[in-house]
Amino acid sequence: MLGRIVEVSNDKRHLSVYRGFMLVHSTGEDRKEVGRVPLDDIAALIANAHGLSYTNNLLVALAERGTPFVLCAANHNVAGMLWPMEGHHQQAHRFEAQVACTLPTRKKLWAAIVKAKLLNQAAVLQATGATHAPMQALAKQVRSGDPDNLEAQGARKYWGLLMGTLFRRDQQADGVNALLNYGYTVLRAATARAVVAAGLHPSLGLHHSHDNNAMRLVDDLMEPFRPVIDLTAWTLQNSGPCVVNADSKRALVQCMYQDLVTDAGRTPVLVAVQKLAISLAQVLVGERKALDLPLPGVPPRHVADPDG
Repeated sequence: MLGRIVEVSNDKRHLSVYRGFMLVHSTGEDRKEVGRVPLDDIAALIANAHGLSYTNNLLVALAERGTPFVLCAANHNVAGMLWPMEGHHQQAHRFEAQVACTLPTRKKLWAAIVKAKLLNQAAVLQATGATHAPMQALAKQVRSGDPDNLEAQGARKYWGLLMGTLFRRDQQADGVNALLNYGYTVLRAATARAVVAAGLHPSLGLHHSHDNNAMRLVDDLMEPFRPVIDLTAWTLQNSGPCVVNADSKRALVQCMYQDLVTDAGRTPVLVAVQKLAISLAQVLVGERKALDLPLPGVPPRHVADPDG
């Protein structure tokens, strides 16, 4: 069963746990229960309000279930994340395999991730009616470790083709940039859960190497799925006011449940993220040769109607 990505965005809320449920109460004199969610159904909990309060018992219950608790900053980016100390019965063995992973292996794996990202960016451009051949051409040129930094070259071409030549990706900006921030936060939380559940350490990355980034592996593995968020943000921008509100948040969360094409058939984005993390763990311990990456394509509901 797919878990639910739950966001709490109202400042006047208190979160607690009772008999397997997360309870949501209003605060103030009229304190009353306004909702409850089974803890076992929550894939990630996103705290996107600055006046929230919550009990320690709730945080413990989430950690015991491997459910990330995500704290958002004002720009809807991740400011902090709570994850469990234990995530898999072979966790120590897989940590050791991550540490022992050779540079050639990391380069090979990163090249596969970059190629998948570029091809999915091409699929997004094709779905929106934009020129996609440049991204496909770049994907064919990716070498081990991406020494030519084709991922960055692709980003410069991609954003201009998708959003227009005047667009600049700015995490502090409003409009479609804020939509992207929120969507990536949802994706990052789902990927963090998958990484921990696979018995991998989020800080031991394949390519991302910033010293102050505690989620380097998470940021590596979410790359092929970013285009799903991009396409949803593009759709929202072209269908109404470009603001982060309840409707746009719902759309960005919902895209995580749409199907991608994989070798095993159509698979929801959330499950595809999990499969990628598991496949990485298996590669690292010698149980398989290649990553389980989504095939080029976009969720069917987003494909542009060729007849207009």
